[in-house]
Amino acid sequence: MRLSSLADYAVLMMRTAALHCGGARHNAAALAQEAGIPVPTAQKLASVLGRAGLFKATRGSGGGLKLARPAAAITLADIIEAVDGPILLTACLDADGSDCCALDRPCAIRPHWMGVNRLVREVLSQVTLADLIATPDALPAGVVQRVRTATLEAVQ
Repeated sequence: MRLSSLADYAVLMMRTAALHCGGARHNAAALAQEAGIPVPTAQKLASVLGRAGLFKATRGSGGGLKLARPAAAITLADIIEAVDGPILLTACLDADGSDCCALDRPCAIRPHWMGVNRLVREVLSQVTLADLIATPDALPAGVVQRVRTATLEAVQ
């Protein structure tokens, strides 16, 4: 599984905004420069993330972008799904699962993919923007423990 470049840039941009957690507003160009992403991409992401309720935008003097929720309430899953849509490892995990492949009868692997997909999404929903800014080099131990707990609960 590989994230789209746009989703990767969205995580970078949101993390950059989270670093300015005092509520200050920043324009997309400033966030782009600080995050190291192209300005047109940041402008597109500002719109997409705003529609998803992750950014609040204010126009005019003193306007700009800021997180719509606290950094601890925005997860990697929220950001990825805002940009790429639902997290699905295979086509047959789509909502209705119809016409997902050429097999004539139900696939014996689909239920297993469903479990794996649920675990991947659960892990992504355990990592917040606050976690990404807490330590620069690795996830804090608390995140690792949350992921372990969520994984064990999902498997049972």
